[in-house]
Amino acid sequence: MNTKALLLGLLTVLIWGSTFAANSFSLQGGFSAGYLLLFRFVVASIIFAGIALIPSMKFRLPEKEDIWKIVLLGIIGINGYHICATFGQLTISAGTSGMLIGSGPIFTTIFAILVLKERLSKVGWIGLAFGFSGISLIAIGSGNTSFGIAPGVFLTILAAIATSIFFVYQKPLFKKYSAIELTAYFTWIGTIPFLIFAPGLLEAIQSVPVEVNITAIYIGVFPTAIAYLTWALALSQSNASSISTVLYLEPVIAIIVAWVWLSELPNSISIIGGLIAISSVILVNFYGKNHNTIRKTQLDPNKSG
Repeated sequence: MNTKALLLGLLTVLIWGSTFAANSFSLQGGFSAGYLLLFRFVVASIIFAGIALIPSMKFRLPEKEDIWKIVLLGIIGINGYHICATFGQLTISAGTSGMLIGSGPIFTTIFAILVLKERLSKVGWIGLAFGFSGISLIAIGSGNTSFGIAPGVFLTILAAIATSIFFVYQKPLFKKYSAIELTAYFTWIGTIPFLIFAPGLLEAIQSVPVEVNITAIYIGVFPTAIAYLTWALALSQSNASSISTVLYLEPVIAIIVAWVWLSELPNSISIIGGLIAISSVILVNFYGKNHNTIRKTQLDPNKSG
């Protein structure tokens, strides 16, 4: 991983870490989850449309054989992730959401085992087991229901799975397209299904406080447009598994920002679960994988990313 990719990855995680608190502030301030999703992606789509119109950018249309891949990844990574994550935050805190999303590499490892036929050592399997125990503790400490598990936990776990698929399978597309082209395609494709939330959006914009609208614009400009672009640039310049290690910082940033901005902290059970889950991810990725399998995967271009 080169220095440029690392810096881009760190910038991305810093911005993404602020998203959870910004989402909670907007949702608590009067926006429905649907309105917030449409608002942020309309803002991001306009930004990328403006970039595409710059003569020097020379945006290329996707090749026919890649269109279905881009559309499918856009639906999974944009619509699937953001619907689950945003609606999930209706019943869980920003910090809890950040910790659950931060467990995403656990699911990436599972996909690598099932799809790429990677093998884990005994340490790796132990790490996975601890990871799921950590996720369970986060879930148990998430809500005030009779079982102690808020409904948003299940949606947020689905969001973590969706984003794992998105990050893994977009990597081969960087051989044909630039990071800004792919990010624009995914943003535009993802915006279309969100148009179902269009009725009443203008009235909602007019009715919520100014600071809520400013926060929603911030989410559209920074986490949705700029951070997805910087992450795509980082992915295009580094091995996916290497650059993904910076995502371990996202839950920490999410908790700190939510504490400073919203005076909100997850309870002790969830924090302990988060520490276990993130520690297990580090354990699996650094010590739990079969190095021979990893080396073959890295040498085989059809199994990269």
